[in-house]
Amino acid sequence: MPINSSEHVVFFGDSITDCGWDRNAAGSLGDGYVKIIAERMPLVRVTNRGISGNRVYDLEARLDTDVLSLKPDIVSILIGINDTWRTFDAGLASPIPEFQASYRRILERLLAAKCRVVLLEPFLLPIPEDRRAWRLDVDLRIGAIRELAWAFHLPYLPLDGLFASAAATTELALWLPDGVHPSAAGHELIATEWIADFA
Repeated sequence: MPINSSEHVVFFGDSITDCGWDRNAAGSLGDGYVKIIAERMPLVRVTNRGISGNRVYDLEARLDTDVLSLKPDIVSILIGINDTWRTFDAGLASPIPEFQASYRRILERLLAAKCRVVLLEPFLLPIPEDRRAWRLDVDLRIGAIRELAWAFHLPYLPLDGLFASAAATTELALWLPDGVHPSAAGHELIATEWIADFA
């Protein structure tokens, strides 16, 4: 999926995408994978629209104001881990059929607006120990997103597998210190794979 220098890429997601971008500073990208991608693709316009704590329903609610209003050429979506997290820590349910239906509506609207879309799967490592209980739920969300990628024929980045592979011969915390949020090395992994697959 070659990206040319006249295109505008919006990164849409939760805290992993957000990574501290300043809402009051034009062009702020945060300190994560979005910034790394922008630095390595300096001719491409990049916008960060990640918001910490978001679930898929939050993305759907702010799709018009935060994404479609910008008239992007490409939208990169990374969402899903908070749908799992809030299920376990707050009892805030996000049933898989409803999760997938919300995600599908987002994709339908983006594609109707002639945006190109790339999908990134959520990821998890078993650190600390309680994250092990999340695995089945995360796997079900990954499966739901993969089904959407297949249905809409969209480029897809299998980050859960990439983190599992990277962590297999190292300390888990090197990549995701809390099992969810990437370290600098984790953001580097996402950015490198994103550019390799989509740029």
